[in-house]
Amino acid sequence: IFNYLHFGLTSVLLVGINSAFGLYRSVWYFAGSDEIVKSFLGALVNAVQLFLCDRLLFAKVLHTKGYLPYYAYILFFVLMFVATLIPRIGYRILRRYVHNLVGRRDGQKRIMIVGAGFMGNFIIDELRNGHYREGRPVIALDDNPAKYKKRINGVKIVGICDDLPRLTEKYKIDEIIFCIPSAAPARRRDLVNLAMGTKANVKISPSVQEFWENGNGAQRIRNVEISDLLSRPEVTLDKKICRYLIGKTILVTGGGGSIGSEICMQVARYNPDKIVIFDIYENCAFELFNALNEKYNGEIDVYVRIGSVRDTKRLDEVFAEFHPDVVFHAAAHKHVPLMETSPCEAVKNNVFGTYNVAVAADKFKVPKMVILSTDKAVNPTNVMGATKRLTEIIIQYMNTVSQNTRYAAVRFGNVLGSHGSVIPIFQHQIAQGGPVCVTHKDITRYFMTIPEAAQLVCQAGGLALGGEVFVLDMGEPVKIMDLAKNLIRLSGYTLGVDMDIKYTGLRPGEKLYEELLVKEEGIQKTENNLIYIGKPLEFNEVHFLSGLRELEEAAMNESLNVKQIVSEIVPTYHIRQEDLKRDEAVNKELRELGKISHEKPVM
Repeated sequence: IFNYLHFGLTSVLLVGINSAFGLYRSVWYFAGSDEIVKSFLGALVNAVQLFLCDRLLFAKVLHTKGYLPYYAYILFFVLMFVATLIPRIGYRILRRYVHNLVGRRDGQKRIMIVGAGFMGNFIIDELRNGHYREGRPVIALDDNPAKYKKRINGVKIVGICDDLPRLTEKYKIDEIIFCIPSAAPARRRDLVNLAMGTKANVKISPSVQEFWENGNGAQRIRNVEISDLLSRPEVTLDKKICRYLIGKTILVTGGGGSIGSEICMQVARYNPDKIVIFDIYENCAFELFNALNEKYNGEIDVYVRIGSVRDTKRLDEVFAEFHPDVVFHAAAHKHVPLMETSPCEAVKNNVFGTYNVAVAADKFKVPKMVILSTDKAVNPTNVMGATKRLTEIIIQYMNTVSQNTRYAAVRFGNVLGSHGSVIPIFQHQIAQGGPVCVTHKDITRYFMTIPEAAQLVCQAGGLALGGEVFVLDMGEPVKIMDLAKNLIRLSGYTLGVDMDIKYTGLRPGEKLYEELLVKEEGIQKTENNLIYIGKPLEFNEVHFLSGLRELEEAAMNESLNVKQIVSEIVPTYHIRQEDLKRDEAVNKELRELGKISHEKPVM
């Protein structure tokens, strides 16, 4: 006998239970595993409430006649589960197949997914949810043989990653997306190089860390960058060593520059008490100040002080105001050709700017000071490298006379993406339609990324006992020619067809290759297998100090023989013959100009 009260009560309870489980608030288009679990639990609780109402409330309390058989409760659970789940999942499936049919007519990009794991599944899902506006995943590759011929989110796995070139051509792939964040860096680099040899566009999904930290979605997929093609994986250094920065006051000279600003960013991760940005150029310093305050929401005190490392009075003012615990000295002139034509400025800024900061650090009892040097300081052929070698000698000398400060130096290779580095120059030339200008077909350089450089500086401060020169294991040097070719490919051009390479000859002071250590320095490992220490070279302090005084006087008077004085202090500095001839010609013109300028003007 049908009971209206029984039906009405169980129906109201059913709606209330489904509402409590959020089944009426889900977006059907995105229905997935969450809806399956909620539908299952909702159906189970509804079956229990039907049993209690029927067998307890109506049969025992209200004494109504008749009650449902036991199989009815099980049948009710099954029907409820199916009835709530099918519309939601079915709607999504139906829309997927509708989009599949529409997509085939629209002729979207054909995408290959490399890596049939969590990230591959997520990227496929995002592409589908975006109605395939970014392209359609048609096949997937994975090195796990157990996945062969299976499907990931509806996309068939047709082979291993090494089959990439053949399958790209077979399936007419327009775009390859690498979704292998857990793969070894060397393996990932080799596969990217393999993909770069095809005609398809190549992109990389975010790492799992980027996925959780920076948001997700297909829009997070990025183009291949030149750092992905380095001859070695990017080095991640031991962060525990940097704990000495916690709660300290950190002063960074040249803090607004590309490396100086990254040092400030890296330092900020260790919750220092204060960060002081000292720079002569206010615009970059102001931008960094805003970026740090925006990122850390005022949790770290950040200060900007404008001034020059040449100005000892200004340095004393800043050191007296903040009394820093650690000084990172990044302020320097670094462009080789420019310093060849302005050697006095290189000496004033690089040599005596460093000396001024080192003296101030000792005067105000700063526990640690780390300076930034360069691989060009090893057997230098240019005045910039020679002045940097002088700065290394200065900090070694200061380490012997100071009772307050431990000094150390860090040698870099070329830093990818820093101001004036080769990558932005090549990118600008490509944007202008070429050609890409390479000085010599055999020229090589060591490369590191800006984060690597900043981490090395921070860790050198933690490892420094005094007077060391730290060097990062940067793998094998990279041919600039290969770098230019890769950038042309990454920009979507074909060498010799859309873009050419032009040889311009070595610039003043430039040599074909760089070195990281001279033989006499030897090599010593640290606790970190990727960081090495060069043994300090012995030097005559009396000779060095007298030479430094002579050099200061020559630089301040704009002497034409300043390079010669530098070479006397730095025996490993060898000026190239072509540069000597050029300097002699320039100096002759300047002398003639000096004679003319002293004559009285004709009235």
